[in-house]
Amino acid sequence: DVVETQEHYKSRWRSIWVMYLTMFLSSVGFSIVIMSVWPYLQKIDPTADASFLGWIIASYSIGQMVASPLFGLWSNYRPRREPLVISTAISVAANCLYAYVHVPRSHNKYYMLTARALVGFGAGNVAVVRSYIAGATSLTERTSAMANTSACQAVGFILGPVFQTCFTLIGEEGVTWKFLCLQLNMYTAPVLFGALLGVINIILIFAIFREHRVDDMGRQYKSVNSDGEGSDVLDQNTEGSIDHVAVVALNILFFVILFVFAVFETIATPLTMDMYSWTRKEAVFYNGIILSAIGIESVVVFMVVKALSKKTGERAILHAGLLIVLVGFFILLPWGKKLPNIQWQEIKNNSIPRTAPSEMLAPFWSLPELQLPSNHTAEPVGCPVTQSWCLNTPMIYLAQYISSDVLIGLGYPVCNVMSYTLYSKVLGPKPQTNLWAGIRGIKNASSDWVFVSQIYTHLGPRWAFSLICGVVVISLLLLEIIVYKRLIAFSVRYGRMQE
Repeated sequence: DVVETQEHYKSRWRSIWVMYLTMFLSSVGFSIVIMSVWPYLQKIDPTADASFLGWIIASYSIGQMVASPLFGLWSNYRPRREPLVISTAISVAANCLYAYVHVPRSHNKYYMLTARALVGFGAGNVAVVRSYIAGATSLTERTSAMANTSACQAVGFILGPVFQTCFTLIGEEGVTWKFLCLQLNMYTAPVLFGALLGVINIILIFAIFREHRVDDMGRQYKSVNSDGEGSDVLDQNTEGSIDHVAVVALNILFFVILFVFAVFETIATPLTMDMYSWTRKEAVFYNGIILSAIGIESVVVFMVVKALSKKTGERAILHAGLLIVLVGFFILLPWGKKLPNIQWQEIKNNSIPRTAPSEMLAPFWSLPELQLPSNHTAEPVGCPVTQSWCLNTPMIYLAQYISSDVLIGLGYPVCNVMSYTLYSKVLGPKPQTNLWAGIRGIKNASSDWVFVSQIYTHLGPRWAFSLICGVVVISLLLLEIIVYKRLIAFSVRYGRMQE
């Protein structure tokens, strides 16, 4: 009963591959500067503090939160090429703006905030990408296609810091092109590279992408936003209501999965600068190397998950992935007795030098009596004394940090693939997929800001990671007790196909 010409099949999969690239570039737009936002912010605007860093990180999510349902709704009624091109063009312009945030004489931090918000707005196209892939694949193709989509997203998340690491070789000063008022350095080169990739993506969308839609059986038919391809075959498999309880539960699980990974990537730079006394450049470089290794691990996991899901099912693998993530964050809790090196900062009238030997951990009231080095030109390193938890919270050893990286790098891709695969199957090929996928983009804007600028900065890693562990435990209970048996494909639910 499956009728599809060879030419249609090739065109359909060429379009899906363009969507893979779009997903990859959206992720790169988030992660390509995530390791360097904090040091770059400190460099261009000394008035910015850790709380404002939280706003900058959250601005990406806020932009995506606003754009995702809008682009999803837009693609329900118009050809998807329109929101895809517009969103990518916004991302290109925003990356160029980010490269120039050092130029104004004041309020630089607000220009950076605007640039990141616009990059996030452009990344709202992930709703369109995932809804297209869900509608352009049959049920038997969907797990593999969604795994590939998630792999592209994760590789983008991971390769962004890799690109950033490579660009650290340019240095903080880099090269200045006065006729363009552009300073090309380790902070601006990555976003300009991202802008170039965005331009290439727009060209590919115009040249290769075509609208295609098939039902769960793989039969081709015409959708409301088709630009001419497809047949007028009536798809009886779209009849029936969506299990809204399962959809809401998967949205919550997706929120948790993306939230914990985004927080982990965001906290990595300030955490390692606080715990290991790394400089700005060292934190960007070393974390880039660590995330590069995790990226290789994640790609392998994606390939394994595709094969494993055929034997054990998506629900069991999602459960196992959440358990692995839980163990990864549990390991990050401070357990030892050794305190991190303290970065002593000026208290009043510059009477206290900015740096002190790492072994000096005197009480706060004795600070004015300390005999500290007279050379204060070096970049201050260590855990700032203004973060009160630095004086009583044990440090997280490097072995803990790397072990946690390995486990989170294993659990995150597993959860990501399975949550998206189950989500697309529960929704089925119905037209609401575009809007639901857009709604799914409303995720972790406020939580990014709370964890980065409030909980971690003011309470420290023990509170931050304990709360994350609690959130993951609640998610496991939600999955196990409430919705496990409801997470089945739309066509299976109505007896049209066997699971």
